[in-house]
Amino acid sequence: MLSARERELLIELWDRLTPAAEDIGSEALLRMFTTFPKTKTYFAHLDLSARSEHLRSIGKRIVEAIAEGTRHIGTAQFTANLSYLSRFHAYQLRIHPTNFKLFNHCMLVTLACYLGEDFSPRAHAATDKYLSAYAAVLAEKFR
Repeated sequence: MLSARERELLIELWDRLTPAAEDIGSEALLRMFTTFPKTKTYFAHLDLSARSEHLRSIGKRIVEAIAEGTRHIGTAQFTANLSYLSRFHAYQLRIHPTNFKLFNHCMLVTLACYLGEDFSPRAHAATDKYLSAYAAVLAEKFR
């Protein structure tokens, strides 16, 4: 799936992004909710306005979980660590797996805006592959 160099690149990239987790995560979520309004269905009880505490809190948790996952790519621990999140999204939140793909796209756009030229084609491709694998594991329990 990912080469050793791509894994290193992802760890470096997400370590760099973690201090701005609230900003990046909330922007990606806001972008998704704005572009794909039906995704708000799962969050109707929350304040989803720009810079809201709910959006910032959820965004931060998402970015931190993605960053943590980079350290376990390609290991059994990657799937094991995401097992709880997979069950939580499938059985409690009941979030349809299509939304993970929509979020991934919004995250890639957000990263391109945030990082600019530092988001090289190689980093973009590695991030896209990683987020796709992450989403696949999250969607496992939905079936």
